[in-house]
This record gives sequence, structure tokens and C-alpha cells, in this order.
Amino acid sequence: MGSARPEARRLDIKTPRLSVVVARWNTDITEGLLSGVFRACYSQGVDHDRLSIFHVPGAFELALGVQQAARTGQFDGVIALGSVIRGDTPHFDYVCAEATRGIGQVTLEESVPIAFGLLTTDTHEQALLRSSENDSNKGEEATFAVLEMINTLRLIWNR
Repeated sequence: MGSARPEARRLDIKTPRLSVVVARWNTDITEGLLSGVFRACYSQGVDHDRLSIFHVPGAFELALGVQQAARTGQFDGVIALGSVIRGDTPHFDYVCAEATRGIGQVTLEESVPIAFGLLTTDTHEQALLRSSENDSNKGEEATFAVLEMINTLRLIWNR
């Protein structure tokens, strides 16, 4: 766990509506990330009925799914979850770069907090470690990040 991990402290957020856009590629990994989202929401008192889960084929499609969820105006924040594992071809580099660029672009254009829960690992074992039920789960970390950003933006907008 890195020292820059968003704090798992209790935030004073009144019933946020969250969208979670999950890639189906590497499902064993992405379902573990989604479990981390559920754990983080539970720890913050966010009911499951406040979550809308949408699946997309893979990491490349995350940006469009995130964009469309953000544009509905129904969600206080969006969490993108996916996993790209390095292989023997440059495909990994292209998918990672474009998914990252696309999600970042949506964040700035839509002014909605979006959490980046896309794992980019060298091995399947590294991805499993970061998606298991432990303190390194990046789905849980992404949830804390989006909730903290919702809280921060509410403070900014209310001043």
C-alpha cells in the first residue's frame, strides 16, 4: 500500500449516487475490484441501492462508458474498473495509454469526480494481489478517492 493512498476515513457525504463502469475483460480481476467498491461503500455508509453498475467489454471501452454515465447528471461520481495485463505485444501499451487518456479527458470535460481503478500490471499475479480482499485492493482505493473528491468539490462549490 502506497503512502499516497486516499484515506479510509469516514467522510460526511450524504447519500452519494455512484456509477461503477466495469470492464468484463479479466473478469476474475475486475470482480475482485468491484468487491472492493462494495466494501468501501459499506464502510462509508453508502447503500448498494445508491450504486449503478455498468459493464463494458474491456479497458479501451471504459472511457466511453464513464463519459456516458457522467453525462446523465444522475451520479455524483463515477468509478472506472478494469485490468490490462502486459503480454508479448505492444497492445498493452496502446490500450493503457488510450484508456488513461480517455478517462482523464472525461474527468475534465464533465466536471464529475471519476476514480481511476484501471490496473496495469506485468503479471496476472500482480493484478490478483491488487484486486483481492486486502489493503491493496484498488477498487476500494478508487472508491475512497471518488468519495473524497465528491466531498472536496461540495466544499468548493458551497464557498
